[in-house]
Amino acid sequence: MGFTRSILVTAALLVAGATHAQEWPSKPIRIVVPYTPGGSSDIIARAISEPLAAALKTTVVVENKPGANGNTGTDLVAKSPADGYTLLLCDVGALAITPSVYTKLPFDPSKDLRGVSMLAYSPHLLVVHPSVPANNLKELVELSKKTKLNFAVTALGSAPHLAGVAVERASSAKWEYIPYKGGSQAIQDTIAGQTQVLMNGMLATLPHVQAGKLKVLGVSRSARAALLPETATIAEQGVKGFESGTWQGVLVPSGTPPAVLAKLSAELTRIIRSPEVRSRLSAQGAEVYTMSPTEFSQFYERERAKWASVVSQSGIKLD
Repeated sequence: MGFTRSILVTAALLVAGATHAQEWPSKPIRIVVPYTPGGSSDIIARAISEPLAAALKTTVVVENKPGANGNTGTDLVAKSPADGYTLLLCDVGALAITPSVYTKLPFDPSKDLRGVSMLAYSPHLLVVHPSVPANNLKELVELSKKTKLNFAVTALGSAPHLAGVAVERASSAKWEYIPYKGGSQAIQDTIAGQTQVLMNGMLATLPHVQAGKLKVLGVSRSARAALLPETATIAEQGVKGFESGTWQGVLVPSGTPPAVLAKLSAELTRIIRSPEVRSRLSAQGAEVYTMSPTEFSQFYERERAKWASVVSQSGIKLD
């Protein structure tokens, strides 16, 4: 009797799970971006929101929830119901850094979140206000020893911040880090001349370089960027092997039904690879870069281990 009952309960659960997956989505979906509007994650969220809404036949809303270096919005998603209606679109590199930088976090990325799909990658650009009298990294380093330079960072402990620290130490430069709540604010203050130096994702920064509002001095990738063929890489300019960038991906609360996870992953991969979205992002320097949920999880753990070493060497710790 007990054995039969167990089979019936298991069957009922499987049917309930299948029914939920078939009904999903039955209400609007929100994509939470834990940064201010205008940054790389926000740009990608808005590029995929309409195609995703059309594919799933529901409303998809992008919500910016900045605060605590991205942790406010991330915590919101980590504590949301695992039903496929609340997605997190963020810089996965930054997310992999937080466990090492913060002494206390209200969430555990490895346990509370599950990767759905990687979407894109863009290298960091080292840029300055046009009035800065430097046209390459060497000249910037020499200038920094004579003049106070404020270095804008999207957030303390972020990937651009640690990239700036790495360049500073390798080149013997000297600058003061000014933290912001997101890339868009850091960009705007550098354009305004309130800060002089910035390291930020190419996707959000390149349009301002092309408009002449910022001057680019280096690209943080192993080879020169096709959209900036005349700009030397930072590695070419003396920081051997230097490479950093911004990885955008979508995550959901752990426990999200496998069928929903699979559907989301398939649709996001299709959308980001579509000619329209791919060309739109590549025109701004972002490379479409997709992964399955399992590949995403493995990538995240590798990034977490890599940045733990960098953070340990830098000595950066935040409460």
